[in-house]
Amino acid sequence: MESCRGFRMWAFVFMCLMFQSGNGFYLPGSYPHKYGIGDELWVKVNSLTSIDTEMPFSYYSLPFCKPEGGVKDSAENLGELLVGDRIENSPYRFKMYTNESEIFLCQLEKLSGDQFKILKKRIDEMYQVNLLLDNLPAIRFTKKEDYLLRWTGYPVGIKIQDVYYLFNHLRFNVLVHKYEETNVARVMGTGDAAELIPTIGKEGSDKPGYMVVGFEVIPCSILHNADSVKGMKMYNKYPSPIKCDPSTVAMPIREGQPVTFTYEVTFEESDIKWPSRWDAYLKMEGAKVHWFSILNSLMVITFLAGIVLVIFLRTVRRDLTRYEELDKEAQAQMNEELSGWKLVVGDVFRAPTNSALLCIMVGDGVQILGMAVVTILFAALGFMSPASRGTLITGMLFFYMILGVAAGYVAVRLWRTIGYGDKKGWISVAWKAACFFPGIAFFILTTLNFLLWGSHSTGAIPFSLFVILILLWFCISVPLTLIGGLFGARAPHAEYPVRTNQIPREIPKQKYPSWLMVLGAGTLPFGTLFIELFFIMSSIWMGRVYYVFGFLLIVLILLVVVCAEVSLVLTYMHLCVEDWRWWWKSFFASGSVAIYIFLYSINYLVFDLKNLNGPVSATLYLGYSLFMVLAIMLATGTVGFLSSFWFVYYLFSSVKLD
Repeated sequence: MESCRGFRMWAFVFMCLMFQSGNGFYLPGSYPHKYGIGDELWVKVNSLTSIDTEMPFSYYSLPFCKPEGGVKDSAENLGELLVGDRIENSPYRFKMYTNESEIFLCQLEKLSGDQFKILKKRIDEMYQVNLLLDNLPAIRFTKKEDYLLRWTGYPVGIKIQDVYYLFNHLRFNVLVHKYEETNVARVMGTGDAAELIPTIGKEGSDKPGYMVVGFEVIPCSILHNADSVKGMKMYNKYPSPIKCDPSTVAMPIREGQPVTFTYEVTFEESDIKWPSRWDAYLKMEGAKVHWFSILNSLMVITFLAGIVLVIFLRTVRRDLTRYEELDKEAQAQMNEELSGWKLVVGDVFRAPTNSALLCIMVGDGVQILGMAVVTILFAALGFMSPASRGTLITGMLFFYMILGVAAGYVAVRLWRTIGYGDKKGWISVAWKAACFFPGIAFFILTTLNFLLWGSHSTGAIPFSLFVILILLWFCISVPLTLIGGLFGARAPHAEYPVRTNQIPREIPKQKYPSWLMVLGAGTLPFGTLFIELFFIMSSIWMGRVYYVFGFLLIVLILLVVVCAEVSLVLTYMHLCVEDWRWWWKSFFASGSVAIYIFLYSINYLVFDLKNLNGPVSATLYLGYSLFMVLAIMLATGTVGFLSSFWFVYYLFSSVKLD
């Protein structure tokens, strides 16, 4: 009975992952907000973004209308600040289910020389304005060759024949769904009988209410009469009709010229329900190709991994079975005729060079891999949905700090195992494990942050946030890693099954450089993730929404299996040619996948981001790519090393050779 319940539990989790992957289902990151007819709705603005520069800027860095009460920042979490989101209030105001047209917003008397130059620059760099209503980004639809394309935000302007045009009139379409309040508050009881408890009616509950389920924007360039709006106040009606035609532009910008901003809004009742309102953002173009590519990749890599595993098991099992079937006299004679991996029995557990560094990198790899698995699992179950901006980055930081205990434990215990149980120096190993990867990451991010500061980008991390990150590092992450190191120092170390000779055995000259084979081994793990990597990088650098965390979790599990298998095979091959220096090679056999990911990143920069503008943008891209590649190398290398360590330990425990 218990096993049946366990099976149903896992089946439910699996179905949740698959449903999340296919339909964008998520546990709500926010609750539905009911608005009555005539209630005010305020649009918020996010940072201006562009795929040509990858540097976000504040909305009010351009000459746009400001709210009457002044610009105010909305509450932001740690993740939003790290990714460059700056959400602020705006002057755009709606009234629920009330259509309005020709609404005057403001008029800028004259464009200064600096304002004119910055507008031209942002139009050349294809910057997009990002608006939010009830936590929904504004979406724009365009047609191209009978295909309907979806975009988030709208462009600042457009350049036609050396003339710059500004989109100064916005037509909004808000999709609303009638609020459905059930008459049943909850259902109590289990089994066939259930007790229904009706809600108590509240005064005014019979009034119709609506929820925002869609937010569309159509930008237009309108040439206004500047003299006719002099003295008008914000939200007054424009004196003449405005015809918004997105196919034509009429508002050229020139230095010293006034600019008038207007907007209109219509409300449309929709069948879309509140839990499904993000489907329009999640189901972007190319979803079918995404599904087909991932499934095809999974099948091919699973097939290849199965072949590698079968060949590997047959080879090792044949050696062990053949040895175990011999009697003692035959075994003694065979020991005199040893060949292959049996010859390195006295050196296979010899401490590697830079053993402390290896322990530190393995500990950090466990921490990064654990953070990735837990974060992707929570995201797949919907706790870190796109509706909750910044929660994914915040969750990654939280899990990374907590898993510092695992990093310290693994690093120190491995250090003690290599040192035959010696506890000396464990504090130094734990301390270095707490500072190795975060220190490199901090150096990279600080260098890139100076570039962003110099460009006055909102992507730059504020100094106060720098202080917070340092406090989190040294007040939470480092102590937890030291605690984990203490547990590792007290835990029993692994006893080697064979003795190590005092004099190292000479390694025969190899026909081919062994490191060439190690570096080439990363191609198979790379094949498991390169398709998924394309979608991840597109979501980061092309402004697309990534949501198939269920498939990402499956790909991650498959990647771990393939890394373990590749490292096992390479370790066995090196032992067979009497090369006992397997420690570092097992780490880089699977960790070398990072090299191919970095090469793929360069390829993506050259062919997919070929419009990337300026050396600063390219430096930011390569810097963040280097940071990502370092984390992947530590995680995959750790999988390869630990699996190889287990294999070598098991192999020489099965056959006792003196």
